Amino acid sequence: MNPPASEPAKLTATKWLIILIASIGFLFDTYELLMTPLVAAPAIAELLKIPLNNPIVTDWVGRLLWIAALCGGVFGLLGGWLVDRFGRKTVMAASIFVYSFSPFCAAYATSLPVFVFFRSTTFIGVCVEFVAAITWLAEVFEDRKQRERWLGITQAFASLGGVCVTAMSIWITAHGKDLGHMGLPVGLGATDPSSWRYLLMTGLLPAIPIALLLPFVPESKVWKEKRLAGTLQRPSLAALFAPELRRVTLVTAVLSACAYGIAFGALQVTVARVTPGLPELKEQAAALAPLRKAAEALNRELNALPPNDPARKDIGAKVRENFARQKPINDDVKKMADKVQFYQEMGGLTGRLMLAALLFIGLSRGVMLRLFQVPALVMLPLTYFVFFKGGGPTFFYAYAVCGLLTVAQFSYFGEYLPKVFPLHLRGTGGSFATNVGGRMIGTSMAFVTTSLVAPMLAGAGPLTPAHVAKAAGCVALTIAALSFLVGLLLPEPKEAAPDAPKPA
Repeated sequence: MNPPASEPAKLTATKWLIILIASIGFLFDTYELLMTPLVAAPAIAELLKIPLNNPIVTDWVGRLLWIAALCGGVFGLLGGWLVDRFGRKTVMAASIFVYSFSPFCAAYATSLPVFVFFRSTTFIGVCVEFVAAITWLAEVFEDRKQRERWLGITQAFASLGGVCVTAMSIWITAHGKDLGHMGLPVGLGATDPSSWRYLLMTGLLPAIPIALLLPFVPESKVWKEKRLAGTLQRPSLAALFAPELRRVTLVTAVLSACAYGIAFGALQVTVARVTPGLPELKEQAAALAPLRKAAEALNRELNALPPNDPARKDIGAKVRENFARQKPINDDVKKMADKVQFYQEMGGLTGRLMLAALLFIGLSRGVMLRLFQVPALVMLPLTYFVFFKGGGPTFFYAYAVCGLLTVAQFSYFGEYLPKVFPLHLRGTGGSFATNVGGRMIGTSMAFVTTSLVAPMLAGAGPLTPAHVAKAAGCVALTIAALSFLVGLLLPEPKEAAPDAPKPA
């Protein structure tokens, strides 16, 4: 006899294993992605054999982010189709192994193309894993309340990924020389492998528990039964635009693009590009200005010379001397950037936990979404147009609230998307919204903020953090308004998802 509807069945050991695997997957999704801002610049500088503050490094960091996001979107969409075609658990396992071994391989890169390739495959693995995991979770829990609850709770672990990778980076910086070479390449003039290589090697960590645990958990029962019975329809991208699905396909893609657009067009650029303009760093900014101007001139001179020109040695020495003078000041800026990042991560974690708590209450999905969209219309412009100028705790807490309101929407769609697409399109539909809308279109807002809007606000003068802050506010407010308006068109999911599993 089944338990009463108000009392969900107790979790079995298998269900707890499913929850553990999903939590590990979501945590390392973020862990693997947030390696990029930590390793990209030093890796590119070492592989190209140029100083870290060379403009070419900055250009390549931007290209890497764009290439990885594009690959993640395109192959992530293919991965969603594979989820519907070959199974949720199977594709999820494959994607986790892809994003586990890719950074490990990148740690041994001796050329920039190899490094970019493996960072791109890491991004692909993450894009596929997210959709596969939420689809799998939505179908292995027969009880609706359990399903909603654990979709929300397990996704909260994604926000711990940023905390974990930052802590690991700090530990490696302190203890890297004690780790041994392990066959890692050594940079020009160095005696030990760079810390970025060791950090990339830790990307292998999720493969170990996943390999041990996956044999003990099932494939989606409802998907497997239909596949064996021959009644499972083939997934098709075109089917997402059939009359009965066209609205939800387009609306969820736009809303996902908006959430990622705010995250990348405002929150992510804040740490590196806005933080140096905080009032707390006024003295450091004044000291850095002439040094950076001199470095730009030296780097232009260095980049104009042929690779084998003897003059490069003297200019390179001057660049390194300039960098050494900048380092203690940049260390102060880095400490402040870490603090800003910490507030955003804690805000994002709170947002995911808040979303999980709201799922217990039973609000309509439209009301739940607007609980995050409406405050964002107020907090985003206040943070970047007003609180940034004053700095201090007010800015930090406001920035944390912006992270809360934005990141909670990621968990919202992770819980919402499996409900609105039929079984044979659940991976494809979720992937279209998350990867095409979010990863491909939404992430491009970082370029819009820093390369289009901010320079336009700066005009003929130099581009400052204040210009980037104002640009971030403009972009975020515009996207938040669009998100609110489009959100009004989001259909309320039915009580049960199409083809939802029935209790035994």
